[in-house]
Amino acid sequence: MNRREALISLVQLSALGAMASASAGVLATAPHTATGTRADALPLPAKGGGLTYLTDAEAREVAALFDRLIPEDELGMSASQAGCVIFIDRQLSGPYGQAASTYRLGPYSQGTPEQGPQFPQTPAQRYRTGLEYLGQYCQRQHGQPFSELPADQQDALLKAMESADSRLPAAISAEFFALLLQNVREGYLADPMYGGNLDMVGWRLIGFPGARYDYRPYIHRKGQPLDLEPVSLLDRAS
Repeated sequence: MNRREALISLVQLSALGAMASASAGVLATAPHTATGTRADALPLPAKGGGLTYLTDAEAREVAALFDRLIPEDELGMSASQAGCVIFIDRQLSGPYGQAASTYRLGPYSQGTPEQGPQFPQTPAQRYRTGLEYLGQYCQRQHGQPFSELPADQQDALLKAMESADSRLPAAISAEFFALLLQNVREGYLADPMYGGNLDMVGWRLIGFPGARYDYRPYIHRKGQPLDLEPVSLLDRAS
């Protein structure tokens, strides 16, 4: 099973969960947008322009990392082509990057797997630190940054990160790999309003119809592909 197939199998439940959790106010069968929807109730589209948190050098390394996790192939564009770098850059400069919804006052002790990890650093700080240590490691071992390594060396390093290889600095071990993998999936599958999932490539890949308002005409088609053109929140905001 290749990386893209693994992505599909792992995200189908997430996509279905997002569809099931969408709230509805007034039901309507024909249009996919709600009547009387308040403009200020919709999330704001990702800001245009240049990078808002990552430096150019950091963005280049993130693109290389993301593109090994979701590469371009016959099924669709790569993570960076789909806007995943822009997605995470905007997220890191916002509440997510500052861990605004996370308790961070400590104590920082090892809990059970069910409790999940607890980090003294914010996601934005973890990216900056992780990319710095990754760059130092690659320079020591290979004399060049991760983005310039051959694909097989990049994959070998990612596998070492995922398996928590003891020879790697702690800042780029399994927890940093998990953060990268989580964020690239989010960027590839989030609503295009947030900067990723260009042309809804992720949704088309898994057959997710997007932010449609009313699914009543399709309720009886359980377990069947709906073959619907995906709809983005950008359509509502425009």
